[in-house]
Amino acid sequence: MEDSFQAALQSVHESTLTKLAQAVTEEELNRLKIETLGRKGKLTLLLRRVRELPPEGRRQAGEQANTVKQELEAKIEELLIHLHDEGKRQALAQEQLDITLPGTPLPRGRVHPITQVMARVVDIFTRMGFQVEEGPQVELDYYNFEALNIPHDHPARDMHDTFYFSDEVLLRTHTSPVQIRVMENRHPPIQIIAPGAVYRRDSDISHTPMFHQVEGLMVDEGISFAHLKGVLTFFVHEIFGQGTPLRFRPSFFPFTEPSAEVDIGCVICKGEGCRVCKGSGWLEILGAGMVDPEVFRIVGYDPEEITGFAFGMGIERIAMLKYGINDIRLFFTNDLRFLRQF
Repeated sequence: MEDSFQAALQSVHESTLTKLAQAVTEEELNRLKIETLGRKGKLTLLLRRVRELPPEGRRQAGEQANTVKQELEAKIEELLIHLHDEGKRQALAQEQLDITLPGTPLPRGRVHPITQVMARVVDIFTRMGFQVEEGPQVELDYYNFEALNIPHDHPARDMHDTFYFSDEVLLRTHTSPVQIRVMENRHPPIQIIAPGAVYRRDSDISHTPMFHQVEGLMVDEGISFAHLKGVLTFFVHEIFGQGTPLRFRPSFFPFTEPSAEVDIGCVICKGEGCRVCKGSGWLEILGAGMVDPEVFRIVGYDPEEITGFAFGMGIERIAMLKYGINDIRLFFTNDLRFLRQF
């Protein structure tokens, strides 16, 4: 029985070495490893037969079988490492990096059109000497309405569709409160603009609950409506082009008197009349006027000595007219096809 065990062990040893010499892939080696050393492999089954041998021959047979097992395991592992390294070397040789090829293009971001127009508007006014001022977006009713000559029972409040936190705290409906805060803490001359986000309960193709405004204020001795016209005419020609016609149309705002709305020649039909301008040839872009004396009294200025003008515009409206956009909601839908145009 010992002789048959020795013969079987030698046969497994020699046949495995022969197959190792013929193996050329990692897959073949792994298959040979399982066939020889796996749970049901030839050498594993042979080792289980050691306990069937006569007691005096078991130790020597077991040592010989374990030696063969260790030798085969080492040779298989060595050859697996060699084949793995050779495969990597061949792959690298075939996949050489050509550093002269262009890199993988990365998508480039775009500055949002509202941000672009806001920056352009601020640049125009700062070049005229206006300073940028900011204020809180969560505002007091006093600064948002009362200090601007809009008392609790004033019908103009209905136009603002305000978001209230309480009777006295709200989301600002315009950036005019910044003007009041500045005048409360500063003596004339004052020449400021107040850009920022504002909030009103309104939503359709031309209105959103949150939008952006830039409001301006100039206060000093001798400020007249002519100064207002000069500033806004320069602004319109800078933002829409030198040939853009504009007009000042009488209007009403509680915090300015006299008041006016500024229209420009329709950018779509060039003044001939179309659906956008409702056949008039004109498009409204902003409101303006001379600061009401009552507002000056509220902040402690003497309206007999000080005069000034104020104006306000919606940045989304300026952007829609400048770029020919017919739905304000496009600015906030995050459609990359739309944003990549700018």
